[in-house]
Amino acid sequence: MTQSSNDKSYIRVEGGYPLSGNVRIQGSKNASLPIMAACLLIPGKCTLKGCPDITDIECMRSLLKSAGAEVETISGINGIDIVINADTIKHCVLPSRYVRAMRSSVILMGALLGRVGEVYVDYPGGCVIGERPIDIHLMGLEKLGAQIWTEGNKIHAYADELKGAHITLPFPSVGATQNIILAAVTAKGTTVLKNAAKEPEVTVLCDFLNRAGADIVLTESFWTEGKLVINGTPVGKLCGVGFDMIPDRIVAGTYMFAALAAGGRITLENIPIEQMGSTCDIIVNMGGKIKFDDTAKTMQLTAPERKQLKNVTRVETDVYPGFPTDLQSPLMAAAAVAQGELLIKENIFSSRFRIADELRGMGADIGINGDTALVRGKGKLLAGNVAAKELRGGAALVIAGLAASGITTVSDISYINRGYQDIAGDLKRLGAEISLG
Repeated sequence: MTQSSNDKSYIRVEGGYPLSGNVRIQGSKNASLPIMAACLLIPGKCTLKGCPDITDIECMRSLLKSAGAEVETISGINGIDIVINADTIKHCVLPSRYVRAMRSSVILMGALLGRVGEVYVDYPGGCVIGERPIDIHLMGLEKLGAQIWTEGNKIHAYADELKGAHITLPFPSVGATQNIILAAVTAKGTTVLKNAAKEPEVTVLCDFLNRAGADIVLTESFWTEGKLVINGTPVGKLCGVGFDMIPDRIVAGTYMFAALAAGGRITLENIPIEQMGSTCDIIVNMGGKIKFDDTAKTMQLTAPERKQLKNVTRVETDVYPGFPTDLQSPLMAAAAVAQGELLIKENIFSSRFRIADELRGMGADIGINGDTALVRGKGKLLAGNVAAKELRGGAALVIAGLAASGITTVSDISYINRGYQDIAGDLKRLGAEISLG
């Protein structure tokens, strides 16, 4: 890691200061990880520009190296460039310590099956945000011809030859969609995948692979039924490419809710404007004012006065282009200081309201009933000592600290460092009184 901030153990926030200034949005974590995995399919050198310098990326780098790839990291002003040479892949057994540290490690199953026809892996780890089964992943890989055995926490997948298949997902899982794409790219014949996830992190993976020589067609019905057609391409016909990483829509949304909670006016640079529709709708309905510059790819957000910040009635998380589950916790933090009540229904993951207890300790009024949370905005929060329990919830606690009266300390920030390159530095550039310790 090039960011020394990731060695720190807590974030200290003094609330009550409105935000002001410009900040550039980092490269997308959720796009970088599957594209790094895709590089294992390519017998050549790929350069991924503008990836975020975060611990999940470091973990994926270690996993690629363990498979035999050469991985070089070049530090830049706004992240890192990663050069991956997977000309020779020697190993299909992935180290447990890295697999268990990161949920996204599961997509290496499809990549290694597509490249060497075999993979040994533990069940993946990552944040504890409820049940996140991988049965859809395994079903898709089996449809393509993989034989899969599980024993305890271990998975062994093998295929003499992957073959194209017709696959319909029972749920448009992003990870399962990516895993199936990675396995199908070099399979013999054509794969037709229906009810695929439509997230930008899926379409950008297809874009990267097509540039490398794959044949993936996003049909006209992709946006209605999630239909993808993948015509198998031999590994030898894939070639290394350079690729610019897309900006991170979740980090952008996090900073938008931070501005809404703290007040002020901010400008976000390198923002994926076309991906932010559902988030912008909520921001505007809560009283924020947004101006876009499509040419410069910037967005200016002006927050209302605290007394004018009002909750919308109801928000449900949903698959793209719906409101993302990864922004549910930042929304909850902002809603806690708005006027009125907000009902949040979580449709993607169970147990994703773990932040509620920490926010209650800061004076928030939040009731939880199964997969719904009722936030009764109180207009203010009190500072306190809180602990991050997962990635997005940890970032949301920083937002709460910006809006609270007094000094808030957020501990266990290793979770936050999994997805945010420099959240403290970014917010400091926006005028926040924030530091690492």
